[in-house]
Amino acid sequence: MSTTTMLALVQQVTAELGLPIPATVAGNPNQDVVQILALMNATGYELMRRADWRELTKQYTFSTEAISTTGTWTTSAYTITGIPSTALLDTTYQVQGVGIPNATYVTGVLSSTSVSIGYEPTEAQTGGDLVFQKVKYDLPADYYSSVNRTHWDKSKRWEMLGPESAQQWEWLLSGYISTGPRIRYRLLGKYFQIWPGMNAGEVLGFEYRSNAWAESVANAAKTSFTADDDTCIYPDRVMVLSTKVKYFESKGFDTTALFRDYINELETAIAQDTGAANLSFAPRPGTVLIGYDNIPDSGYGYEN
Repeated sequence: MSTTTMLALVQQVTAELGLPIPATVAGNPNQDVVQILALMNATGYELMRRADWRELTKQYTFSTEAISTTGTWTTSAYTITGIPSTALLDTTYQVQGVGIPNATYVTGVLSSTSVSIGYEPTEAQTGGDLVFQKVKYDLPADYYSSVNRTHWDKSKRWEMLGPESAQQWEWLLSGYISTGPRIRYRLLGKYFQIWPGMNAGEVLGFEYRSNAWAESVANAAKTSFTADDDTCIYPDRVMVLSTKVKYFESKGFDTTALFRDYINELETAIAQDTGAANLSFAPRPGTVLIGYDNIPDSGYGYEN
């Protein structure tokens, strides 16, 4: 995180453009200051999508939720009644029970003892056993996008499978044989959805890219500059040069030289932001586990 404030960045831009240097930016009515701040925020939004910045890459973990209870249902109503308590239930849960079809979701909480469900049961039960499993989980508040191949069932130490396509997801929910030991996932609507449902207390997690590229003086994450003492995660020169390019574009000026300088700074910043693995033209198998270098001549670690 750069320690240069939004005010200092705007002052640098105005100084390089030969414009009056403002003493404040937030709330300043000067049209150039208002425009430069807007263009600088636009730079922040665009840079967020331009690279996998290490300070915007975060890890997110959460525990699964499930509730074992009882209830009553019939074959002629889309409801379950007689539940001891529905306080923890909402439409992010699916329900399992005798005669309740696969992938039956809670569609609404009707009262403190009853819920509506998406499918009509095929068998009636009075005081039957139920398991409500949460299968739709909220994404982090600052979520922008996922980092591929980082989604893991940390309790079982298996990688989750996904993101599933719409067609594959419907097969999972509707097919005869659609479950297995691996957890599948899909980003659908505003939720991170899993299949099948899990027991309570298991840990899932993944890495994601945050949209909070700015930060307040109190270290609160922000998605844009709004105060003079805000800071951001991007290099100062990238912010300054990009803002100048946008300012020239808005005025109809030639941006060739400025754009060249900006791209050079941006590519250097991206390259230096994170490390990169060495690539070999003649790779060889690793020997961390059993390999040619550590197989014993005889015995293999035991005696007859």
